[in-house]
Parts: sequence; structure tokens; C-alpha cells
Amino acid sequence: MSLGSGGAVWSPREKIAAMDHVVERTIPLLQQATTKRNAVVVGLGGGTGGDIIMRVMHHLPMTSRKMLISPMPFDPRAEVADSSIILLPTLVDICGLNTILRQVLDNAAAMIAGLCDTDQGIATKTSSIAITALSALSGATQNIACGLRALGHETTVFHANGFGGAAYARCTADGGFKAVVDVTTHELTRMLFIGSHTAMPTRFTAAGDMGLPQIILPGGVNFLGFERLESVPPQYLERPHYQHSPLFTHVKLTGDEMAHLAVVLATDLNHATGNIELIVPMGGFSSEDAPGGAIEDPALRQIFWQKVSETLKPHVRLTQLDSHISDPETAQVAIDALCDML
Repeated sequence: MSLGSGGAVWSPREKIAAMDHVVERTIPLLQQATTKRNAVVVGLGGGTGGDIIMRVMHHLPMTSRKMLISPMPFDPRAEVADSSIILLPTLVDICGLNTILRQVLDNAAAMIAGLCDTDQGIATKTSSIAITALSALSGATQNIACGLRALGHETTVFHANGFGGAAYARCTADGGFKAVVDVTTHELTRMLFIGSHTAMPTRFTAAGDMGLPQIILPGGVNFLGFERLESVPPQYLERPHYQHSPLFTHVKLTGDEMAHLAVVLATDLNHATGNIELIVPMGGFSSEDAPGGAIEDPALRQIFWQKVSETLKPHVRLTQLDSHISDPETAQVAIDALCDML
């Protein structure tokens, strides 16, 4: 009904084509509407309608006011990874009014009224420094971010868990940053091997395409990121692994996987047009890649070092450290290197 089929039963191909047509027709209309003062874009839909709405909203400015009211019969993570959308679950299907749905819609109306009643600042380009993070590397990210802020730099931290990297890439391509410290290159393991993630083809090239100064570290490239332990395929549980929390399980990479990852990362970095340095802390790449850690493996780090050394072009500076990635010494080297570039 949301596609205006007039009661006709469409084939899957016809339905998808009609959805694409609605998206293409609606995007320019809403792009124009969001230029108005205090504009709020609101969508109400289920599976088909909700998918159309999310796709349209994705083409609007990242932080513009957008709300989807839906029973959420889909995983929204990919669409909200690089677009700020307020999600309001209806809890019940939208098949006529009832007590629960009325309450949800009343809440939605109150939220929308509040959004319309407040001014939204005009988005501007920033002089911030982008940093990627993950809790298995919290010490590394915190040390670098705090050190840069102490020097008067603004920092913007992205959670590189397979979805946050998409926002990082989009913001970078939009000219939002003056430099990048990519601490958490872990997302490459999800893109190359296995793990939940959204499509982000420019994740490791966006900063280089913009000519930004870049500091790169191999944070978390030594493990695969799975969810709950019981959801991990049995063949992966035969490898060294540990529960990072009840929600997440980390499984160690094999030597062949690490060699492939290192070549792919180095190849992407070779395309950078600005100053760039890859810093490799041979004391460990993540919290459990340390003496006594569940996935400690010095040989795996050596494979990474050997492959990037062989693959990187001369314009990419390569530095080896004895320290662990989360040690203060590593953070200071990264901060000093970036400040020299700036």
C-alpha cells in the first residue's frame, strides 16, 4: 500500500524497482525541505516503508533532524552508522490504533514538537582531529586524545566496531577534519574475513584522498570480532579466544589472515596524498595481546611488520616501537609525529 500498488500483487523485482523509484523521487524534495529553519523529517513505516524512509534519510545531512517511527522489523545499524536518525520503536505493528500505539504516537508528537521548538545550529567544517577507538584499545585512544586536547586540539572519537568507521569515513570525506589518528584499524578484519559491519569502501582511503595528515596504528588487527560466545561458529572456537564481555567474543587471527590484512592495509595507505606514518608497537596490538594475554602472539605481530615493510611505498613513513599500543610511550610518539606534520 505504501508504494501505491492499487491492490496489485507485484513480483519481488517489481516491488524493489518501485521502492527505488520512490527513494529517488523523494530525496530531492526532502533535501530542499531540510534547508528550512527548524525542519524535522519524520517517517512512519514498517518493513517496506521503513526501508524506504531510512534510505532517503541517509542522503540528508548527517546531523539534520530525522525521526523514524516503526515496529523495526529490520536491523537499523547499517543505516544509522553514518547518519543521525532518531529511532522510535512502536512495539506493536501499525495495523489500526490501539492503546499502546496511541501512547507511542503521543510520545513522538511531543518529541517532534520539542525539536521544532529549538534552534539547530548551522553545520560548519571543523578543525578537529579524528580518532578511531575500541574498548580493547581504550588506553591507547584515551592517551592520544587527552594528549592532543592538552595541546589545544579538538578531537572527535569514532567507535570503530564495524559501524562507527562509516561515520568516520563520511565525515572525513565531507572535510570535517584537519588530521586523523587511526588507532583502531580492527574494522579491516570484519571487512576482509568475518564480523558484523556495514559497507564502508572508503574506510581506509578517505583521509588519504583528502590529503590529510595521518597517523595509523594496527589497533585490534590481531582478532576477529564476534558477538555472544554461543553465536561464534564452532571452527573459530578452536582458536585462542576470550570473552571481551558477555556480548562480545574476540578470536585470534591466523598467520595467513594477518599477512593478507597487512598487505591490504598497506596497499590502501599507499594511495594517500598527504603526510602519513604507520606506527607499529611490537609490544602488542590490543589489550589481550600482551604478556599473559589470551591471544598474545609476538609471531603474529612480526608477520604484520614484515608484510607492511614489503608493501608500503617510500612516501609512507614506517616506525617500529618496542612498547605496547596502549602504553603512554606509544601515545607520545603518535602525538609528536602528528604535531610535526601539522
